[in-house]
Amino acid sequence: MTTANKITVTRILLIPVFVMMAIYYGRGRQAGHPRDWQRIVAVFVFLTAAVSDGLDGYVARRYNQRSRLGVVLDPIADKGLLLAAIITLSFSNWTYEFPLWFAVLVITRDAVIVIGTALLHYLVGEVQVKPSWMGKTATALQMVAVSMVLVVPGSLFARTVQVLGQSVEINILDIPVTLAGIFTLISGIGYVMTGIRKFQTGGHAY
Repeated sequence: MTTANKITVTRILLIPVFVMMAIYYGRGRQAGHPRDWQRIVAVFVFLTAAVSDGLDGYVARRYNQRSRLGVVLDPIADKGLLLAAIITLSFSNWTYEFPLWFAVLVITRDAVIVIGTALLHYLVGEVQVKPSWMGKTATALQMVAVSMVLVVPGSLFARTVQVLGQSVEINILDIPVTLAGIFTLISGIGYVMTGIRKFQTGGHAY
């Protein structure tokens, strides 16, 4: 196994460690006795895994270690880390929790891409899915949103305002989450449109 692939596998193995620490910290916070060391470990593990994303790619390019295994493992590691973080931080009682719509949107988009690619491969033949700039931006913004939720104490920036006579709580962390959600939705639509075009090019009607 190449060094690049070893880094990728390590990133995959760090995912359950992050989830475990995040859940333990959230449970402690809910019970009224949070353990800061669990939060620090969760943040450290996530950021280490996130940094390794660029490291394995650099090593693969620098030392010509590109492999078919790496092509398969790298997206699994990337999506696994992000999805695990978003789902965990939607229910783990941190100072800020991702809104349910955000988690559903991210999961739905990725599921549509995987299912659509499988269908195209079955109906049209070999299909190469190239990440669009919008998709890359959405992934980057998701990573930023997760990192900010982990690092920034959301409770310090929560404010309740009156909107049309209703009390609405707003938080500065809503900004990166909303931006990530917008780009995730737009990129998802873009991938669907690209899939439809490939489907029609293959001689199929709908």
